[in-house]
Amino acid sequence: MLIEFSEQIAYLQKVRSGEIKTATGLGIKDFDEHFRFKSSNFNIILGHANVGKTSIALYLMLLYSVLHQKKWLVYSSENEPYSLIRKMIEFLEKKPINKVTDKGFKKSSDFINDHFKFIDNGQMYTYKDLLDYADAIKQAWNYHGLFIDPYNSLKKDADLLKSVGGHEYDYTACTEFRIFCKKHNVTIWLNTHANTDALRKKHSSFDEYAGHPIPPMASDVEGGGKFVNRADDFMVVHRYVQHPSDYMYSFIHIRKVKEIETGGRPTAINNPIPIKALPNNVGYSLNGIDLLDTVKTPQNLPF
Repeated sequence: MLIEFSEQIAYLQKVRSGEIKTATGLGIKDFDEHFRFKSSNFNIILGHANVGKTSIALYLMLLYSVLHQKKWLVYSSENEPYSLIRKMIEFLEKKPINKVTDKGFKKSSDFINDHFKFIDNGQMYTYKDLLDYADAIKQAWNYHGLFIDPYNSLKKDADLLKSVGGHEYDYTACTEFRIFCKKHNVTIWLNTHANTDALRKKHSSFDEYAGHPIPPMASDVEGGGKFVNRADDFMVVHRYVQHPSDYMYSFIHIRKVKEIETGGRPTAINNPIPIKALPNNVGYSLNGIDLLDTVKTPQNLPF
């Protein structure tokens, strides 16, 4: 099937005339400058184990939901749904779950139920199973984003793996993720782990983080550079978990932005976005400003 050439030319004319609108932002300049919510994008999140990738992703998803009413379908094999819901309630209420009032608990849980649906992680799925399921849910509930956490927890399709091998298997999976995004106008955020060799790489003795693991590069994802090749945008989350003072900072590195016309660009190699955990890990701030407070509007109060 051939493309409609005139449609491509029409798009380029809009680029030439400045008519292309920037993608959905959060109204947070230092973040929006590098990353935007883009419908139909296939995005990858990478980081070492235990740096808080899932928490950061959930928080950003929640911010887009509060400000723009985005809805999300979530599959997390490594976290029970109740633990994810608990974390988001704590984010919304800015206090530990045992300090949340009955009214706040009801208000926040209702908001989460309206904007998030969770796939049962009591069974294993191949990426094909997951996309088939996501396709069926899309017909019944019009979500905007699909969060898969993490890729290496998905069961391998034995027949496909046997026919193409592991390298081409991952390429095929990523290609089908991209096709799903374009077909359904849905963004996929795929959580991934860094390979073992990346964890061995430390900051030099002359660096302020001497001896601590360095942030992974995009090519450090398990399975290699094919993932960044297929991704539209590529985010790395890093935290110096054993640092005496900076352990509360999560550093977001944007390694790739495929289409800069609609907003976003990679961060400088040594200048990531530093977001700081609020006390009790109930949210994050940037430059001393609570991010949830930033996205509140009269339309989406009482949050």
